[in-house]
Amino acid sequence: MKQLRIGMIGYKFMGKAHSNAYRSLPMFFPKSLKPEMSVLCGRNGEAVREAARVMGWAESETDWRRLVEREDIDLIDINAPSNAHKEIALAAAKAGKHIFCEKPLALTLEDSREMLQAAETAGVAHMVGFNYRFSPAVRLAKKLVDSGRLGQIYHFRAWFLQDWILDPEFPLVWRLQKEIAGSGSHGDLGAHLIDLAHYLVGGIKEVIGMSETFIKERPLAAEMTGLSATGDKNAPKGQVTVDDATLFLARFDNGALGSFEATRFAAGHRSTNSFEINGSLGSVKFDFERMNELEVYLTRDDEDVQGFRRVLATDPAHDYAEAWWPPGHTIGFEHTFIHEMLELSQALEEGRQPQPNFRDGVNCQAVLEAVERSVAERRWVTISEM
Repeated sequence: MKQLRIGMIGYKFMGKAHSNAYRSLPMFFPKSLKPEMSVLCGRNGEAVREAARVMGWAESETDWRRLVEREDIDLIDINAPSNAHKEIALAAAKAGKHIFCEKPLALTLEDSREMLQAAETAGVAHMVGFNYRFSPAVRLAKKLVDSGRLGQIYHFRAWFLQDWILDPEFPLVWRLQKEIAGSGSHGDLGAHLIDLAHYLVGGIKEVIGMSETFIKERPLAAEMTGLSATGDKNAPKGQVTVDDATLFLARFDNGALGSFEATRFAAGHRSTNSFEINGSLGSVKFDFERMNELEVYLTRDDEDVQGFRRVLATDPAHDYAEAWWPPGHTIGFEHTFIHEMLELSQALEEGRQPQPNFRDGVNCQAVLEAVERSVAERRWVTISEM
């Protein structure tokens, strides 16, 4: 396979991020499989045609079923709202297409398992969009854990804090409707934290959680895109059917303890996606708002210089850095998607499953639903119950 012919469904927030990644990949990673941006699909014909023109897609389409059936498409990229993921992925697998699907993989654990089974039965490559794994500083944290330089891991604590719906008059966008989004801050933000925990520390054994919806009703949206929307505060109101904030505790398979917090009601936090890992020989701290930095503490340092050090993960010693700018010149959010597509490209060339894939999506969904069950039943829930 010399080129990867892509049909992408969705063209707003994630659609722009993916399009930029496909366009940038061959420039900065020229040895990778070249993405061919073949067809962009969306329901609004005029809007998707304009998006295709702006983002560099060769064609546009309004029916995803026709797109999936085309013989000149190798990969289906799904970044439509969550309620569309399952149907599209099952059709793509049946048609023998490789699949990239944004997270959360599906609305339910049952649906995500069905998607995984379909992809495995079809023998196609499948990947789920947990882009934060691909920050060089996160990769460094992974190396420190896996190499044993942090020793035995005792704690993983993580928090993803936003404030974009703090205003009670902010419209009722699709992300606040359970039938479309599946869940609120828990599935949107918490899913990233869970995946990072799985990636960095390992499997989760049991959880106990709590959640709250602070604003129960909001004005109906007149128009929405990405994380923004317009509407009249005097418009009729609809019910918010997802959580505004969810917190939970976890015990990992290896005995480590975890705490997780996801909220859209943390004033002053635009996108504080952070974690800290504490081990017997050291600790690391990460905040995506300072994504090029990892704070590292090692107990074996001489006593007179012990303390957290700031490591700037832009030198050639760190993953992906050789493709970008001179040391000290930072990269941004968009680069995580380029690295994500690099992993997809390399996996296809090497004949292996990319990481993370639908199995990781299923594992994440199992924890999400275990927390939801814990909230409903007010008890510890083991992942094996799910």
